Amino acid sequence: MSRNILVVDDEESIVTLLQYNLEQAGFTVTVSMDGEAALQEAKQTAYDLIVLDLMLPKMDGLEVCRQLRQNQIHTPILMLTAKDDEFDKVLGLELGADDYMTKPFSPREVLARTKAIFRRTSDLQEKKQTQREHDAQLQIGDVKIFPENYEVYLHGKALELTPKEFELLLYLVHYKGKVLTRDQLLNAVWNYEFAGDTRIVDVHISHLREKIEPNTKKPVYIKTVRGLGYKLEEPPAYE
Repeated sequence: MSRNILVVDDEESIVTLLQYNLEQAGFTVTVSMDGEAALQEAKQTAYDLIVLDLMLPKMDGLEVCRQLRQNQIHTPILMLTAKDDEFDKVLGLELGADDYMTKPFSPREVLARTKAIFRRTSDLQEKKQTQREHDAQLQIGDVKIFPENYEVYLHGKALELTPKEFELLLYLVHYKGKVLTRDQLLNAVWNYEFAGDTRIVDVHISHLREKIEPNTKKPVYIKTVRGLGYKLEEPPAYE
């Protein structure tokens, strides 16, 4: 499946160079000659990449980039600049551009940058998909957690957890096997709401244990690490 690229530049020689080499590499190319037209085109059509010149009539590339990101359009942007001014390059990246090239450039460099951006975005999408699949259902021992639905089951039976108990359990699961201090848990789950009062952590740990532990006096899930904090572990039968 061909990737769609929007090329935005007002210099015909640059447009011709980009369009020819990108199409020869198998990409589908659409051209816009000014910033306003490019912005409308990017809003109306989903592109895989936007090659965007910095200096454009009607609206410059920085403003196009700014407005695209403000409109939650996260299409990768490869910015072109004829300037040697480092400020423009840095500002472009801060506004949401993914990479930049300084004119003049070679066709080989264009293709290398384009392919590098596609590799990065593909890797990122794969990681996000893997994380979504991982987070769809989490399990430790006989405890199953469904983060998106705020549901927890023990031996197939739904548990009644308060929102903070759920968030605390979820945080512990994400850092399974690691010792977490009371301050870490307090800051992560309560966002400094009870700054310095780590007793609130102990109370919620106690409540969680009552709901998931077979024996609260000999916990197999949430272990106390003396002088430090708590650690969530797989119960022995699941190790």
